[in-house]
Amino acid sequence: MHAPPPATLHHRDLLGALSSFWTLTMDDITYVQKGGGSYHWSAEQDGQPRYFITVDDLDTKPWIGEQRDETFEGLGVAYEVAWHLHHEVGLSFVVSPLRGTHGGLHLRISDQYSMALFPFVDGHAGSWQDPLPDWRRAVLLEDLARLHEARVPPHLSVPRRALDLAERSDLVAALGDLDMAWQGGAFSEPARLAVTARAASVRGWLEELDLLAIHLGDSPDWVLTHGEPHPGNLIDASDGLRLIDWDTVAIAFPERDLWMLHNGSPDSLNLYAQLTGRVMNEAAMRFYQLEWTLSDIAAFIGAFRSPHRETEWLPQNWEAFLHLLDGGTSTPYDLHDG
Repeated sequence: MHAPPPATLHHRDLLGALSSFWTLTMDDITYVQKGGGSYHWSAEQDGQPRYFITVDDLDTKPWIGEQRDETFEGLGVAYEVAWHLHHEVGLSFVVSPLRGTHGGLHLRISDQYSMALFPFVDGHAGSWQDPLPDWRRAVLLEDLARLHEARVPPHLSVPRRALDLAERSDLVAALGDLDMAWQGGAFSEPARLAVTARAASVRGWLEELDLLAIHLGDSPDWVLTHGEPHPGNLIDASDGLRLIDWDTVAIAFPERDLWMLHNGSPDSLNLYAQLTGRVMNEAAMRFYQLEWTLSDIAAFIGAFRSPHRETEWLPQNWEAFLHLLDGGTSTPYDLHDG
């Protein structure tokens, strides 16, 4: 869900942070309307983009923490992991943040927002709906195989991703409020009616998720995962793919990354199996696909229940919401051969 930046985020404050935290003086910054839960700007010098600014909303990352301070600290861990993978492990496809002059990788610019700075990657940035041809899937599978074999120092305290839905409490609360009007905006009541008509399905998916979690249990084969290796987080650079947005990094089943690359063909993940010797766990594949779907449904419900104004993105988000409620696949892009 794309959105303009909050009015409280001023260019002068971001430029000031560039100067004070990273000792960089830039000519200007330009807002880049991309992604959800974070806001982005390109920082320019002599008319050319040199750096990429990310401002994270500490209220919109439930997979990291429920409180702002907890989320800020968790982001710091994620950024340290990305930095270690790029600079110490040598995974060039990992786009890591740049350290400030005092050694930190991100800066608290207000109670609600933090800021990180990245090198500007010259290449084609993907979008959520982009197809994933076979050649790109192969490159990404090779990169993920390397990531899943990587080790990071224990002091980084990489979180273990629980076999649960981070947004469960919000989703259950919404399901319990279906007999009362939702009054956030124009889409609130239509959203309530849509969820009411499909509440049995949503509850059934939650039950299935819990049964899958019990079946999977714990595993000694958990690995370091990115969590969202979809085209919206890929950049085609001249010397290879780059994978961005490492705030979702966690220890989990390999299938947390792999379900997105499975196109239904029995051999679509053969390359990964050959590189790692791992056999795909179908229950884990289903768990992470279902978790993604329920997470999206919860996020849409939260947005439609909250105060909102009509924008060009709302109709698109509404259609995606109905698609998921109707049992539509949550595959983030059209996987196809070629």
